[in-house]
Amino acid sequence: MISFVDVEEARERIKEQIYLSPFPYSETISRMTGNRVFFKLENLQMTGSFKERGALNRLLTLTSAEAERGVIAASAGNHGMALAFHSQRLNIAATIVMPVFAPLIKITRVRQYGGQCVLHGNDYDSALAQAERLSQEQGLTFVSAFNDPWIVAGQGTIGLELYEQNPDLDAVIVPVGGGGLIAGIALALKTLNPNIRIIGVQSESIPSMKAALENGAPIRLPPALTIADGIAVRRVGETPFALVKEFVDEIVTVNEGEIANAVLLLLEIEKTVAEGAAAVPLAALVNKKISLRGKNVGLIVSGGNIDMNLISRIIEKGLIQDGRLTRLNVIIADRPGNLARLTQGIAELGANILQIDQSRGFGQMAIGETEVEIILETTGPDHARQLHDGLRQSGFRVRSDF
Repeated sequence: MISFVDVEEARERIKEQIYLSPFPYSETISRMTGNRVFFKLENLQMTGSFKERGALNRLLTLTSAEAERGVIAASAGNHGMALAFHSQRLNIAATIVMPVFAPLIKITRVRQYGGQCVLHGNDYDSALAQAERLSQEQGLTFVSAFNDPWIVAGQGTIGLELYEQNPDLDAVIVPVGGGGLIAGIALALKTLNPNIRIIGVQSESIPSMKAALENGAPIRLPPALTIADGIAVRRVGETPFALVKEFVDEIVTVNEGEIANAVLLLLEIEKTVAEGAAAVPLAALVNKKISLRGKNVGLIVSGGNIDMNLISRIIEKGLIQDGRLTRLNVIIADRPGNLARLTQGIAELGANILQIDQSRGFGQMAIGETEVEIILETTGPDHARQLHDGLRQSGFRVRSDF
């Protein structure tokens, strides 16, 4: 178990080499949620995430013999980038084992920062097992992404900064994967202000910390896919679990659509690029997974390393979740002029057609009918419903996705 003093000592070690990330107020998100909302922008760190804090703190506590032999880690990406970057600065050899399907941007950056990247397995746990084997075989010091007191203490420096940047916070909402980030922040903030609420958020696909708290100990969950790959950890660490059990007030979950919409909100409103894992605190707040009203709330934007190939799909998913993309299936008589009448009706109702397709052989239509599938750009759920109702009133047979 680490102490508050360990967090303070970690800050002294790393403060000259870690960016003091800003903690700005968001007027728009505050109005949207009924709170006073502030974003801790850890996506602005050099390697794009908070992981630099713990990684650097651990590297600076290595013995000279350990530093000479080198380090190894398993990572979904951010921890690996942070460890590779600071290892290169400190002239320490670093090997990073990553899942085969880790985001390409994270694999590329590990190599750019001088790390030896080994791809193994389909998820973080498989990469972890391989990293532990290589550590034993090659005599390398294994640096955990979260299950290490030096790592937790390094992440806890965020808590010290939050308190100094805004001592009036009522609650802080934190992404949770293996638990190192929330454990360090909770220890620091609860020591400084026992009344502050610390709330963790996980993807409902892999709620490993929530399951651990319900079980009374860490358990391994089955693998699952999530766009929040940075927190897709199937089993939390024992070190952070002990601190979470003592200092964290609540763990909630959000679904994939809610995460995608939160990524989109951060892009549109805050002009901030956040990966899926970093958007889960906003997803929880916007979708009222947490009982907060009229409070000063800090949200940790933990990282911004999102694959550009993925971001377009996330934006599309977010637009659907937000009701600004909708799909209609309309059955019409297969006669000249009917498709034109349908598209004219859509135009008069103020929607923009993005894609249109027709089918005559599939579906439930009769001979002489055709089914038209239309993807539309609308202003939101109310507009989509008005479109649906308006077309029905015009005599069209309409099916929709809402």
